[in-house]
Amino acid sequence: MTGVLPSQILETMLKNGAIRVSDPIVDGQVQPASLDLRLGKVAYRVRASFLAGEGNSVADRLNEFEMHQVDLSDGAVLEKGCVYVVPLMESLDLPSDVNAVANAKSSTGRLDLLTRTITDGGVEFDRIPAGYSGPLYAEICPRSFSVLVRPGMRLNQIRFRQGQSVLTDSELIAVHAETPLVDGDAVIDDGLGFSVDLKPEDGTLVGYRAKPHTGVIDLERIGEYDPEEYWEEVRSDNGQIILDPGAFYILVSREAVTIPPQYAAEMAPYLAVVGEFRVHYAGFFDPGFGFADAGGAGSRGVLEVRCHEAPFVLEHGQVVGRLVYEKMAALPEQLYGAGIASNYQGQGLKLSKHFKMS
Repeated sequence: MTGVLPSQILETMLKNGAIRVSDPIVDGQVQPASLDLRLGKVAYRVRASFLAGEGNSVADRLNEFEMHQVDLSDGAVLEKGCVYVVPLMESLDLPSDVNAVANAKSSTGRLDLLTRTITDGGVEFDRIPAGYSGPLYAEICPRSFSVLVRPGMRLNQIRFRQGQSVLTDSELIAVHAETPLVDGDAVIDDGLGFSVDLKPEDGTLVGYRAKPHTGVIDLERIGEYDPEEYWEEVRSDNGQIILDPGAFYILVSREAVTIPPQYAAEMAPYLAVVGEFRVHYAGFFDPGFGFADAGGAGSRGVLEVRCHEAPFVLEHGQVVGRLVYEKMAALPEQLYGAGIASNYQGQGLKLSKHFKMS
């Protein structure tokens, strides 16, 4: 068996101990091609972001970098600009031929909430080697908004794979010919390229920019916050915007994307030499995303953009990222948007689920 492991195999891994949990799994935690990870009961405020490194445990490094502990039991605020490490309720005892990759969930990325998974002996963020046995931790750094969190909240997710599952460009071209992956010409070069939409069909609203001084966001409150208190509208009448250094933006792809049921995808940077900005924090696209039979009919990719050292002119149609497609090891029993809670099926430009819809 080769490919990304679907929901029914994740259920088996939970039963046989390859995935271990300190608290029982909750409804919706197992996704079509991934497992949501849950925060534990304590957060460690640390001086700086770190990786454990070969031969070291995260617990040992926490002894080196910890400033103080925050009890999350009754809810606690993780403050903007600070770095926290939170032990997760899930741990792993992977088979020797199964590796994993983690990523922030969509709503986490749209809040500019940098969340990465670290492991004992880890030398990379969000990458778990085959055969790993040990605990999982979330490193959390709120960048734009302070957030109120509680144990059991799901900020990041993990995807398991067996063998080489990434589609080559020639394979991707063949898939696109059979089931169109975008609603236009496909730019296929080390994955499926996608571009930014700065010329909307109606009006001039092209995105949102996070305000610098806002209140706390309680991550349990869905559809309750007024966008105007947290975001500035970004408008363009000429297909251009200038990104300001240090600012965080929500934009949208020009293309409507489809992920057929037998595939999964991950968003990745396009080219480092494009420079000056980071395109995403959250990158998993599940089987069925944008797929017509799952209620999608093509869904835009929301772009979480942070500019770096210098102001940068972003122009309509500029390729800013790519989707790397992978084969599923088997068809998942449920698809994104079909019978499960999927907040972003059929989406366009959209803030996280915490904000009121206009």
